[in-house]
Parts: sequence; C-alpha cells; structure tokens
Amino acid sequence: MDHHNHDHDHDHYHDHKHTLQSELFHHLPYAIFSVAFSLIILSFVTLALKNMSQPAVAQKGAQMLFHSFHFMHIVFAATGTIITFRRFCKDLFPALLIGLWSPILFCTLSDSILPYLGGRALGVNMSFHLCFFTELANVLPFLFVGIINGFVMSKHSDENQKVYSIFSHFIHIFVSSLASTFYLVAHGFIDWYASIGFVFLFIIMAVVIPCTLSDVVVPIAYARMARKNEKH
Repeated sequence: MDHHNHDHDHDHYHDHKHTLQSELFHHLPYAIFSVAFSLIILSFVTLALKNMSQPAVAQKGAQMLFHSFHFMHIVFAATGTIITFRRFCKDLFPALLIGLWSPILFCTLSDSILPYLGGRALGVNMSFHLCFFTELANVLPFLFVGIINGFVMSKHSDENQKVYSIFSHFIHIFVSSLASTFYLVAHGFIDWYASIGFVFLFIIMAVVIPCTLSDVVVPIAYARMARKNEKH
C-alpha cells in the first residue's frame, strides 16, 4: 500500500507541469521574505560601513561580503540544479553539463548583471564586475563542490530530497538576495536606502526569476529533452 502511494506520488510529481508562471508563483513568498531579511542585514552592515572614515574601505568591505555570498550562491545553485535534473533523467553527462553552465548563467544574472542594471536605471554610476571572468580560480571550487553535492544528494530518498528542497529554496534565494544587495553597495550604490522601495521590488525580481529558472524550470526542461533524445 505504501509502495503504491509512493509510486502514485512519484508519477504525479513527474506529470506536474512545471511552468515558469506556476513556479514563480510558488517561489514568490520565499523571495519576499528572503529579500526582506537581506535588506535588514544590509541596513546594519551599511550603517557600520558608513561609520568607517574612508569610503573606499567601506566599499571594499561590501565587495568582500558580495563575493562571499556570491560564491555560496553558486554552491546552492549547482546543487539544486543537479538534484532537480536527476529526478527526471539519470544520465551522467547531461547532468554534469547543466550543472556547469546553469549556475554560471543564472548566478551571474541575479548577483551581478541585474543589480548593475538596477543601479544604472536609478542613475547611479555603477561599476561592472563578473567573477566568472576575473576570479575563476575562486569560483571553480564552489561550483565543483556544488555539483558533487548535487550528485550525492540525488542518491538520497525522495523524502530527504523534498526536505532539502523546502529548506534550500529559502536559503538559496536568501543568499542570492544578499549577494545582489551587497553588489549594489560594493559597486557604487552606497546611498541605496533613499530608494529602498525600488531596491526591494527590483531585488525580488532579480532573484526569483533566475533562481526559479536555475532550480526548477531549466533543469526539468533539459531533463525531458535529454530523455526524448534517448528514445530516438
């Protein structure tokens, strides 16, 4: 009986249509709470940084925090991508391939490109920085560990994966929110608090869309495509 229910739930999960719209709606509460918490943390850190006598030192501190959260974001993104892909397709090479390119694309988009564009939209003289080009030696260890972690966790039971999935959704978006907000401060948007309403809405958009694509939509679509290629 339990085995039948498990199979039924497994089939239902696989038959579920993971559309971008449905997944964005599902992830939105995680994004709202995580961005709100990240702005609270940023407020305290900004206050401490502004008390420093040299603005350059304050920005350097924000840059260090950005890098730390950006690297952690890569770990969560790579792990989540592999786990989701492996629930739909067990092929090793396609899983490794998407585990490499998906975090590079979506972490860069949410942590650097979109915050840069948001600052520029408000007229801030933002500087542009991409870690995958300038600090690849630091990026790769986090990317590889995330991929390995994803493969290890994909061997766990479905129940353990569901627990991880619920936990990781919030942490993943929270870490991404911190990376995005600290990017703003580190690269020119020191007086972000004057536009906190815009920052709040923009960061929600900047993290929820890339993280949803990275964690759910893209790996599922890629897995289904890989399975179709197997049949042909």
